[in-house]
Amino acid sequence: MRFSFAEGMTKAEYYAPLAQACEAAGYTSMTIADSLIFPKESDSKYPYTDTGDRHFLDGKEFIETMILCAHLFAVTETLRLTPFVLKLPIRPPVLTAKQASSLAFLSGNRLGLGVGISPWPEDFDALGVDWARRGKRMDECMDILRGLTTGEYFEYHGEFYDIEPLKQCPGATEKIPLLVGGHADAALRRAVRKGDGWMHAGGDPEELDRLLVRLAEIRKEEGDTRDDFEIHVISYDAYTLDGIKRLEDKGVTDAIVGFRVPYIMGPDTEPLQTKIDNLNRYAEDIISKVSL
Repeated sequence: MRFSFAEGMTKAEYYAPLAQACEAAGYTSMTIADSLIFPKESDSKYPYTDTGDRHFLDGKEFIETMILCAHLFAVTETLRLTPFVLKLPIRPPVLTAKQASSLAFLSGNRLGLGVGISPWPEDFDALGVDWARRGKRMDECMDILRGLTTGEYFEYHGEFYDIEPLKQCPGATEKIPLLVGGHADAALRRAVRKGDGWMHAGGDPEELDRLLVRLAEIRKEEGDTRDDFEIHVISYDAYTLDGIKRLEDKGVTDAIVGFRVPYIMGPDTEPLQTKIDNLNRYAEDIISKVSL
């Protein structure tokens, strides 16, 4: 089992010391949230809270994901960073590929690129991207990322993107893992067909079990026998040693843990030292006792 620390929607100046503390404590990775805009008016629902309300996001300090990754890679040496998840189809895929390759190259291949489809039409509107057929657009973006990040000549001719042969240098010196987020059946299948893993966004434990069973079914249907397929989950089981064993038995490779509820109105008032104390305590109680 590997361990990822999740701390989103906090003060921007906290991220660097938190990343350094994670690295020192033995965490494998740290998740990086992605948010581009907050619309003043919207009737869209947030899919991962009970009420669907998203006003808790208003005023939160979101540094652009790839820029924050670059900053945190510069102050760490071994910590992996995992966008959780990058809203891929609203971004120009050639530019995103260049950013991802650059981050992987400069960090020594420490980028695990979580990708997903934004649930908010306003994101698509603000970036000038059509909301329709966003799943197909997502697939094409993943194809382009996969091809261009190799650093070799690549061309692509799809429904949304038409790219003549070109290359981007430097490419990543190892394959950048593409980890697909989302709970819909299409997202699970995309994770298997086009990705290197799946990222769970939280929720009811019984729902997680259903998703894991369905993911296993899809992998069997697709003939996927990869040993390095990553499964990242948020689960209360991650907070006990017995629970970690249960997750491992279900095929989970990465436990995402956090120590406060981030879905609150207003600024995060928890002190930085409290956050560091919490992540250190978990490392002592759980990570140090789990065989890696």
